[in-house]
Amino acid sequence: MYSHNSLTFTIHPGGSLCGVIRTPGDKSISHRAIMLGSLAEGESRVTGFLEGEDSLATLAAFRAMGVTIARPATGEVVIQGVGMHGLHAPAEPLDVGNSGTSMRLLAGLLAGQGFAVTLTGDASLSKRPMRRVIEPLTQMGARIESEAGGSAPLRILPTAHLVGIDYRLPVASAQVKSALLLAGLYAEGETAVTEPAPTRDHTERMLLGMGYPLERAEGRVALRGGGRLQGGSLAVPADISSAAFFLVGATIAADSDLTLEHVGINPTRVGVIHILRAMGADITLLNLREVSGEPVADLRVRSAPLRGIVIPEEQVPLAIDEFPAIFVAAACAEGETLLTGAEELRVKESDRIQVMADGLALLGIDVEPRSDGIRIRGGKIGSGRVESHGDHRIAMAFAMAGLRASGAITIGDCANVNTSFPGFATLAAGCGLAIEATTEGAA
Repeated sequence: MYSHNSLTFTIHPGGSLCGVIRTPGDKSISHRAIMLGSLAEGESRVTGFLEGEDSLATLAAFRAMGVTIARPATGEVVIQGVGMHGLHAPAEPLDVGNSGTSMRLLAGLLAGQGFAVTLTGDASLSKRPMRRVIEPLTQMGARIESEAGGSAPLRILPTAHLVGIDYRLPVASAQVKSALLLAGLYAEGETAVTEPAPTRDHTERMLLGMGYPLERAEGRVALRGGGRLQGGSLAVPADISSAAFFLVGATIAADSDLTLEHVGINPTRVGVIHILRAMGADITLLNLREVSGEPVADLRVRSAPLRGIVIPEEQVPLAIDEFPAIFVAAACAEGETLLTGAEELRVKESDRIQVMADGLALLGIDVEPRSDGIRIRGGKIGSGRVESHGDHRIAMAFAMAGLRASGAITIGDCANVNTSFPGFATLAAGCGLAIEATTEGAA
């Protein structure tokens, strides 16, 4: 296994992406499967589980709290649920690594457990904003201590009881919504969340699938505490966030014809498809079906010329994790692409607006970062070394840029690709990307 901050990608120019591939399981759904399966009664069998570092951090956290979780085969997890009140205080702080989803959702889930627990993470996660979760949970009666500014580590203290609240999200965030709903499982009365724009609804779908009643109306979801979850089978689809890099790569590389199998197309996650199609991408959805309550399809993508667009702000929350890849598409498009309303990108694993702007500018693209977005004028991608700043999505986005580069692109600090996409370099090379993965200083 590569040590962190040592993995480098080198992409040689040219090539096409062809064939049939399956990207790893959905990270968001994998997290939630471990969490809700652990709180359920009976056994839950998960297939398609993402064995990346983020999801495995969640798995390790629940093992540390007394849940028996087996991994009998690659992508398969068997959870022996302990019920809503069966978790035990861990002997040590729970280290969730680079996973903001783990930390924010666990903050909600653990707020009503009745024991003290500390959540820690790596240096990157320790800089990310947690106040957006701490403040509404505190309104419910949670006792959460943090570092100055509301950052991790978070210490969650026992509380007598939680009380449901009716909370209106100031900024669309599936993680905050999910944290409040998970806390609401343990709260007196009703917990309701209203969001300003649609965000991913995997938590709601999984709760309903495991027998927990909730109410959903336009932009609002509500549940009452005191219910039960029932274990069962759950198939995790391939992650559209991981598929996005290949959607962009096959679009910008000449003579490409690539099919991505079994991709989740939850309507709260398909902004990347809408945006790329608006730019001219040739993406066809095949074999549409539903698996474990989630819509799934095979995505066929072929080479197509792209044009710059003004990205509709209503699509931003539906594509928030895919913008590094979309920025590469914009760099290859004719004309100008403008993104606004995406302040959230500045507080991800890196400041994705600034880091992508710096890298694209180094490669010769005319780019203007803004406080809530970016302007990109398409052009010829050059060569050089860019830094991912430990952000998995930045690294994979620049890897796809190599398909249209005039020379080699070297990408530093790529080890965190394993948080969401273990085996990325091997899979990408297998369908036509000229990629080398090396450790710094290796012979």
